Amino acid sequence: MALSGSELADRILGGWLGRIAGNMLGKPVENGDYWTRDRIDRYLRRADALPLTDYLPALEPPPDPVEFELRPEWQSCVRGRIHGSCRDDDVDYSVLGLHLLETHGPGFSTEQVGEVWLLRLPYLQTFTAERAAYRNLTAGVKPPFSATLDNPYQEWIGALIRADVHGWVNPGDPRRAATMARRDAVLSHTGNGVYGAMWAAALIAAAFTADGPRAAVESALDRIPPRCRLARTVRRIASLHDAGVAWADALAQLELETAGLPWIHVVPNAAVLTAGLLYGAGDFTATIALTVRGGLDTDSNGATAGSVAGVLCGAAAIPARWTEPLEDRVRSAVFGFDGARISDLAARTHRLAVSG
Repeated sequence: MALSGSELADRILGGWLGRIAGNMLGKPVENGDYWTRDRIDRYLRRADALPLTDYLPALEPPPDPVEFELRPEWQSCVRGRIHGSCRDDDVDYSVLGLHLLETHGPGFSTEQVGEVWLLRLPYLQTFTAERAAYRNLTAGVKPPFSATLDNPYQEWIGALIRADVHGWVNPGDPRRAATMARRDAVLSHTGNGVYGAMWAAALIAAAFTADGPRAAVESALDRIPPRCRLARTVRRIASLHDAGVAWADALAQLELETAGLPWIHVVPNAAVLTAGLLYGAGDFTATIALTVRGGLDTDSNGATAGSVAGVLCGAAAIPARWTEPLEDRVRSAVFGFDGARISDLAARTHRLAVSG
């Protein structure tokens, strides 16, 4: 890795800001069964917000909820009404991961991940696979069985959204990032659920030194089994992009090929995320806008896309319209971190990255 101290700090801050901004962009329309790509674009056209270059606008007068049913938190996540970030599990797990590494170091065990959850994370702020694993932990079930007992969500997106911090602290080292993400992921996931976390961590680590998003995607693919469904899906999107297929047509094709999987499953979401990165071509705004317009788990995908794009360009290059409304403040359900400054979280992450 050949990044100077100040450049590395700026890239890590870019990752934090990008993750939070992308999460906030996607949060009002998070529900892949309801907020399809078509419905999201119909909303944006009604709001005269295509192309999407800022946070989602609120429709005035408010829309009929039968036509456009926004998430309950929408009023604090839309353009002109954002004052600091909303609380969300996509950000909570980045905060929790930072605390894990500060407490136990890069050699942490899967058991220590579970201990940190029980000490710092409220049960009702966990969902799907994480809630199943949390319940198992409280019953004394140890990893890796905590991931498999009464858990139908083992290949959903939860472990992927926990992976960013492992990429941020391993700039230019996708292999080590993926190894750490795997140790975290197996607490609650198996199979493609674990590979998704490894891929995302490697993707973010690679973004520090890669020559653009395509190179980062390719580097991350080297860290997961080449014939797993996740890898095949990512390569499929990349091949459609290379062939000149339009973004919407590429996603329509992958929707057919992943039909039957739940909207929170890691595989179709990896397709949306990869498409956002490749068709966004390194532009921060285009990347998170295309990713969120891709539908499915919009806030999770927007967060990861924003993290990658923020690392690629650095905090200083992220347009102020995305960062200023965050007011350098993050809401979090993680005990002891609510109201933390984003810049402080990034500085603490930078210290871990430098110390190795």
